[in-house]
Amino acid sequence: MAGGYQAQGLPFLPGNTFRDPTKTAYHRSQTLGFKNGYIRSRLPTVGIGRDPITANQLSQAELDELANKRPTLTYGQAKQAPPVDFVPGHVAYDKKVLRFDAYFYETVPLSQIEHYRIRHVVLYYFLEDDSMLVIEPRVMNAGMAQGKFIKRQRHPKNDRGDHYHWKDLNVGIDIVLYGKTMHIVSCDKFTQEFLASEGIELNPTEKVPPDPYTEHRREPDHTCLTPSDFDKLKQFLTNDRKVLRFFSVWDDTDNMFGEIHPVVIHFYLSDDSVEVREVHERNDGRDPFPVLIKRQHLPKLIKPPKEGFPLCAIEISDPEVVEWYSPKDFAVGKHVTILGRKFLLHDCDEFTHNYYCDNFGISFQPVDVSKKEQETIKQKLPPYNGFGLIEDTVQNCLSLIPQPPKKDIIKMLENDHKVLRYAAVLDTLSSTDKDRRFIISFFLCDDSISIYEAQIRNSGIIGGKFLERTRIPKPGSSIDNPSYYGPSDFTIGSVVEVYGNRFILTDADEYVMNYLKKHKDEFPAAVLNSFQNHFKLPPPEIQELVS
Repeated sequence: MAGGYQAQGLPFLPGNTFRDPTKTAYHRSQTLGFKNGYIRSRLPTVGIGRDPITANQLSQAELDELANKRPTLTYGQAKQAPPVDFVPGHVAYDKKVLRFDAYFYETVPLSQIEHYRIRHVVLYYFLEDDSMLVIEPRVMNAGMAQGKFIKRQRHPKNDRGDHYHWKDLNVGIDIVLYGKTMHIVSCDKFTQEFLASEGIELNPTEKVPPDPYTEHRREPDHTCLTPSDFDKLKQFLTNDRKVLRFFSVWDDTDNMFGEIHPVVIHFYLSDDSVEVREVHERNDGRDPFPVLIKRQHLPKLIKPPKEGFPLCAIEISDPEVVEWYSPKDFAVGKHVTILGRKFLLHDCDEFTHNYYCDNFGISFQPVDVSKKEQETIKQKLPPYNGFGLIEDTVQNCLSLIPQPPKKDIIKMLENDHKVLRYAAVLDTLSSTDKDRRFIISFFLCDDSISIYEAQIRNSGIIGGKFLERTRIPKPGSSIDNPSYYGPSDFTIGSVVEVYGNRFILTDADEYVMNYLKKHKDEFPAAVLNSFQNHFKLPPPEIQELVS
């Protein structure tokens, strides 16, 4: 048995076999080998050696060929590479386009200047679906429709229904598309590389022949002997896109709420029309309409209308116009009246300056129209009319809604409830008024004065409030800058004039004397001496009045 032996009488089942404990080599021995090019067995032989096998022996040439080949017998047949993924043509050739430049002849039957015309086209071949597109490049002022000449499609090349293929395209050949014979002259770099990679040899590049009519148009125009002063077509062709530009201002300050408007005046030399455009500034408060006067011919002089016919109802036409505006009517530094509005031209651009130098021999200098600073006008107060206080009158002039006059808050807080009281009599010759007695109260918080008349029995005069609390100006002071009575103006024997009434101070209370002593640095010495002399010898009638 391989790998062990079986005891006699035991079935051939697992567990009934035993491994040979003396066995050490478990490999499968090789029985065949080569020696001197012959196959011989490596098994031990008994007796006489066997003869070498000579049947079906290979020749030396076959042995050399087998030595150079891959040993497929030893390693088995080589595995083939997996097949490449299939890619459809419309994916492989997506966005790959061949570009050819071509031209064709177009006959012009009804023209004495040209008999044929050469039209340049570009042919695009789309590799994804073998379709072709023909585009004619646009030329300015060509006078004919250009652009897409033949839309993208597959084009037949013969009567059997075969379509054009990229193998049929090359430089220097003719292709017929819907009756138009197009000659290919060149192609782009991508097309050259693609055709070269496919084994197609490109022909030499050609040039597009010149168009006879285009060359004729490039020749200088023939001179015309007819005077062209009034040739509007020549004026348009000569002066097209030539515009005179003037910077000006429109002064509208004569009207109510008028102001100075910066504008730009354009004079078009091609047809002598004028346009006025307004220059808007940031936060100028005007509607953002750029055109003030649209482009039109502006009359300079018109015929006077018939008597009694309103001028505003005239529809101005060429017969009514005597003269139109022309470039000679515009100059920097002059005023130009356009439709009733007066414009001052203060500057122009470089083209306008060169135009006037070349045609009229005039050189312009800019005019300064910057806004000058307005002088500050001093507000003068009207003369005082005598009603109320001067401070109230000033507040009425300073604002539409008058505010109360400002007060000295510090003075009011320091002198609150501080009142100086004086006794006074009227300075009069009337016997009735000589016996009247008054008390004058001076309020230190705001320098106001109130007068109270003491009631005397059987005098026939009702006592009480004689003057409401107010500030009283001194006699002789100006109305615009009045000087009011103060504590230093009240002394014994002094006269206080209040609105035409003269009062003579005869006495004062003790608080006045104490206040003057406490603030003697603020009052003249004569005021304090007056009260000190008075309180030493008080008259009896004053004592009765005070008591």
